[in-house]
Amino acid sequence: MTGPSSHRRSPRGPLVLDIRELGRRAGSMKHVVTRAPAPTELGNEMIKVPPGALIELAVRLESVMEGVLVSGTASTPLAGECSRCLDPFEDEAAVDIRELFYYPDRVVGDVDDDDCPQVVNDHIDLLPALRDALVLNLPLSPCCRPDCAGLCVDCGARLDDLEPGHTHEQVDPRWAALPSLVENSALIDNKEKD
Repeated sequence: MTGPSSHRRSPRGPLVLDIRELGRRAGSMKHVVTRAPAPTELGNEMIKVPPGALIELAVRLESVMEGVLVSGTASTPLAGECSRCLDPFEDEAAVDIRELFYYPDRVVGDVDDDDCPQVVNDHIDLLPALRDALVLNLPLSPCCRPDCAGLCVDCGARLDDLEPGHTHEQVDPRWAALPSLVENSALIDNKEKD
């Protein structure tokens, strides 16, 4: 729904901050340190924030002419699958958040309400800003550790669990039929001798 903030419902959720104490006087500041449970689907296919895990926020809210400038950090646990060995692993991420939430009467130009983060009934929703900051910083191919050797391409075993020098006998496909020809030749020779 678009229109003035008085007609919009206040956002709800664990990452929504009430900014009434801040006021609209430019230069007013407020520091917020809090923990909030993570929503579902905050990440990508290979690594994500476990739903319900606690996200630690340490942000500064600053009233400016156009709205409220939010800057600070968010720290959260991560759970993923190693792109090399496919084992599950856990990690942590810390990202910087910097977003200007406009007062509805300060939005200028042809900016779509949905593209422009806004203060709604003295509340701001940090989820979109956190999602943008976090997801863009997550690796597309996460690893359980930087030196993970991955899986053997021949047998699928974890290379880190195998003896050094693990190899499989490789037969050139052009010569693959040779052993059976030699064996058949030996059988023919043995039959002729009988």
